[in-house]
Amino acid sequence: MSKSAILSLDQVLKKCFQNLENNQKVWKSVLDECAPLMGSLGNLVEQLRAVEKVKLSKTPLHTFPDLQERIQFKLLQEVDMVLVKLADKLCSLQQVRDAVCNQVSGAFQLYEQNIDTLDLVTCTQRTAVSPSVADMLEWLKDAERYYRQQFLRRKNVLQTLRLDDLSLLEAVPKRWESQESHSGEEHLSETLSMVSFFMESQ
Repeated sequence: MSKSAILSLDQVLKKCFQNLENNQKVWKSVLDECAPLMGSLGNLVEQLRAVEKVKLSKTPLHTFPDLQERIQFKLLQEVDMVLVKLADKLCSLQQVRDAVCNQVSGAFQLYEQNIDTLDLVTCTQRTAVSPSVADMLEWLKDAERYYRQQFLRRKNVLQTLRLDDLSLLEAVPKRWESQESHSGEEHLSETLSMVSFFMESQ
């Protein structure tokens, strides 16, 4: 067994989990910023529905030609602005996903490079401070899978949208909310809790 290999791997794993902790905060923060945007989108779609139903030609406003179309155009412009902001948030989520995937990939690459010098006992050994290398690699894979799936689902919600389809727009806030994975978040938090002593150890 190479002591330097296990020390290098420990350092990389520590860095991975520290970055994972930071990225989890960023991810949550971006999703928090998406909530009011989803609320705005829902309100704008409601207003568009209301404008569709009203017959302005039968109201005192009939003296204003094209008023209905102008109101619709204005509301659709606002919807478009919200969608642009959501696309921007999606880019931020993608950056988190990419960062986590790259870090996990780096840890596995180092493990595979040193696999000949890392025996099974070393990789499965736990201490009071440190989980086993095998456990930690598995937890990192779980985290990577979680962010991959979460990003893809949220991307799919936003990718199918069209400004001329109110039914699709109307469904977005609920579809977005339904992507929440409380079990996935809890699993991540548990993982970070289990490696907290390891991350702080020298």
